[in-house]
Amino acid sequence: MTTAPTRIPPRTGKAVFLKAGQAIKIINTHGQQIVDTWAFNPYDMSEYLSMQHTRAYLNKVIPGVGDALVSNRRRPLLHLEEDTSPGVHDTLIAACDIYRYIGLGVDEYHDNCQDNMYAAMAALGHTPCTCPSPLNLWMNTPATDNVVEWLPPVSKPGDYVVLRAAVDCVVAMSNCPQDILPINGEACDPTETHFEILEAK
Repeated sequence: MTTAPTRIPPRTGKAVFLKAGQAIKIINTHGQQIVDTWAFNPYDMSEYLSMQHTRAYLNKVIPGVGDALVSNRRRPLLHLEEDTSPGVHDTLIAACDIYRYIGLGVDEYHDNCQDNMYAAMAALGHTPCTCPSPLNLWMNTPATDNVVEWLPPVSKPGDYVVLRAAVDCVVAMSNCPQDILPINGEACDPTETHFEILEAK
């Protein structure tokens, strides 16, 4: 059984509980939106999806179809089961926060992925002990000659990834509100995305 698509409005986040064996299909509805993605152990918030541990586990920087995504305790929380996009994602860049936007010259409050994650988790009654670096789906930030480039996504409208839960977990997502750099497209206009919950096969 598959749930009907759920909309995540622009600049906001959402979190969902997955039972072991269930999967989440995250859809880049308009093709140019970055989705910061986290996973937490719902029974122990000190265990969470860790990009630095995943890079060491996989011996590569960007996970691909068939790869496990592991926690800070080096056990798989999710498996990347499907990816219809070109597979350009980011595991290096921290979630944007108010300090990031201050550094970019913003004086007033700016929506940000860190706050979106905390709000989405709070809606389910969870309080993470930290904001881990997320899996930045569709974020195109190659590091070439020790310099990070902030480029528009190469994903297309309707591209999606499927992440299947290896264990019970809470998956949090944030539609990145970045509207200063072109990581959400040249228009710098964050958009909606959608997700579906897929039952165990």
